[in-house]
Amino acid sequence: MRVRAVVAYDGTDYSGFQRQASGPTVQAALEAALAQVTQETITVLAAGRTDAGVHAVGQVIVFGTAWRHGPGDLQRALNAVLPADIAVQEVDEVALGFHPRYDARSRRYRYTLYNAPVRYPLTRRYSLHVATLLDVAAMQRAAQSLVGEHDFATFGRPPQGEVTVRRVLTAEWSGERPGLTFDIEANAFLYRMVRSIVGTLLQVGRGEMSVEEFVAVLASCDRSQAGPTALPHGLCLMEVKY
Repeated sequence: MRVRAVVAYDGTDYSGFQRQASGPTVQAALEAALAQVTQETITVLAAGRTDAGVHAVGQVIVFGTAWRHGPGDLQRALNAVLPADIAVQEVDEVALGFHPRYDARSRRYRYTLYNAPVRYPLTRRYSLHVATLLDVAAMQRAAQSLVGEHDFATFGRPPQGEVTVRRVLTAEWSGERPGLTFDIEANAFLYRMVRSIVGTLLQVGRGEMSVEEFVAVLASCDRSQAGPTALPHGLCLMEVKY
């Protein structure tokens, strides 16, 4: 059967989702757990390849297996052997042709900030500490310019091919200081696009760039005009919609 699973993970100690020659990855851990449980060699496909240090609560994976029991039994068995920083949240059977990446309509990411003069150790793994008090209203006005279909070459490069046009459905700051979150949903993302956008929006929030300048930076399609790429640990893949 073909199985779809929703996976959550703390990406702190991993070199990203995708299996690679050096460094632990989420994919390798999942495949090792599947091998242990099913006694099969299984390769998983994922909705997105999160970078080193990036987290997820809604990563979607798909794989084929000859598992003879129900999806619930498979979920329990996998969670019994997976590392503590990875957990399978849902398991169900899908059509043989289903692909977690190409069938996705949109993905939603969240970037979390801890905006206070003094850092808070209990949030350090999942939020970026920004000591300067940010102008969130200006950041929100700038973020609204992202909504719609644009060429986002300023903020990243395509994972494959050369097309850098994407359609952003929502881009919104919310929360109350010190906890601030930026949610962005799009039909697809460029490599490091969200972190680059956040890094540039932080320049707006610090008063280093005006909203009008941000809009011009987006329109420039010039990667060198973007602000510093925000660190990975504040980013989380929240949801993939089909």
